[in-house]
Amino acid sequence: MSHWRVKLSLLLNYFVFAILLNSVGTVILQVQNNYKVSASSASVLEAFKDLTIAVVSFLVASYSTRIGYKRAMLLALAIVTFACLLMPQVPAFWTTKLLFAATGASFALIKVSVFATIGLITEDRNEHASFMNFLESFFMIGVLSGYFLFSAFVDDTNPQSTAWLTVYYVLAVIAGLAFLLLLSTPVDESSVQHEAGKSLIDDFGDMVRLAVTPVVLVFILSAFVYVLMEQGIMSWLPTFNSQILKLPTSLSIQMASILAASTALGRFLAGLILRRISWYWLLTICLVIAGCLVILALPLATSVDGRNVTGWATAPIAAFIFPMIGLFIAPIYPAINSAILSSLPLRQHGPMAGLIVIFSALGGTTGSIITGHVFEAYGGQTAFYFSLVPIGLLLVLLTLFSRMQPTVKPTVITTTGH
Repeated sequence: MSHWRVKLSLLLNYFVFAILLNSVGTVILQVQNNYKVSASSASVLEAFKDLTIAVVSFLVASYSTRIGYKRAMLLALAIVTFACLLMPQVPAFWTTKLLFAATGASFALIKVSVFATIGLITEDRNEHASFMNFLESFFMIGVLSGYFLFSAFVDDTNPQSTAWLTVYYVLAVIAGLAFLLLLSTPVDESSVQHEAGKSLIDDFGDMVRLAVTPVVLVFILSAFVYVLMEQGIMSWLPTFNSQILKLPTSLSIQMASILAASTALGRFLAGLILRRISWYWLLTICLVIAGCLVILALPLATSVDGRNVTGWATAPIAAFIFPMIGLFIAPIYPAINSAILSSLPLRQHGPMAGLIVIFSALGGTTGSIITGHVFEAYGGQTAFYFSLVPIGLLLVLLTLFSRMQPTVKPTVITTTGH
């Protein structure tokens, strides 16, 4: 049986949430202009998104097979469609917080379900790793599209204008189309039907026991640190471009897309390279290059004069070079996710996906808030130099994770019932 419709639906779901989740950097910039909030106050938008992801993932991860992966994804798409329609109708900072809370809760349902469904539609570990990298690269294509979509609605001549909120009507249409595609797509979940007689407490206990496994503890700490670094950069890059590099608002948002584009390319190339070399060595090389890029690129932002910047052609070189860090940090997240998931039985994919979402969300919140406070207190360059700390930590954690991997008994992923 062909799984192309299921894969297409998962990709479109991820595309919708890629735009919504990673618009937080753009929205942080816009709410400072529209609602006169400080940088540190605006940084709480990341918390509304990520803490909601963490809480909802914690509540539903161990019960995901009871809910049903398809039903959970349909509910998530319905929630964000409504939230998007509300945004332009009630323009206020609290509405923005509500949007990201709704997006976070919905993404928790989506990501747990998507990650668990991959095991149902792939035949072996190689196919699992390949589709995981492709899925994450498509996520970054959604992020890239979001920068241009939002910038198209921004009024550079009037920073206080709320005309940019019209973009949420477009997003509501895309989410609605994703809902209809999934609704009409059959998903066979018979191989992960909930065991009769098991209580909710038993399900939760299974997730907790999984979480305290030493190799899983090292993995979730690695995921936490990676997302802390990635979101700290991604959420504050538009503000860095605007306030440090002195670019116009729309151009600041557009040029942040370089990070998304380089990350998408990095994940696509990693999908090819990982067929030939160990994920550990690839990620180690990438982290060392990423650290060197931070040290070499950020000094270029010193004494930048943005008065003559009118477009991409006149933008300072720092606006092009630093976002290329995405090319080198990109393979980390999908590679370690695939490594842990493909070594577990299918029934544990839902709880494990929940743990991934929880600690990724906590990492994203922590990264954005730390970066926001450092940005406000010490400036954008110092805030981005901070990325060297998680890069160093990841080199240590990934070494531990690689050495502990063999302690998890490999389980071939099957597609029972197809």
